[in-house]
Amino acid sequence: MIVVPPEHLNEELLTALIEDFITREGTDYGHGEFDLEGKVAQVRRQITQGKVLITFDEDTESCSLLPKRDFENWQKVAGES
Repeated sequence: MIVVPPEHLNEELLTALIEDFITREGTDYGHGEFDLEGKVAQVRRQITQGKVLITFDEDTESCSLLPKRDFENWQKVAGES
């Protein structure tokens, strides 16, 4: 699995990836309800802050969003294999 810098994606593709993640994952956004636009903005901020990473899995040839701590845990497990 590799990390894809967000600046390597055009705006339309990045937005589509974020929207797919939001609708697929049923992500928890804390207190209150957010519309899709608000959720996209929140996830985009997390990507900009480095809290969420864009990943590409070479085996499945798919992109996904992954919290940084989950990616770091995956690296540790993958390194032990």
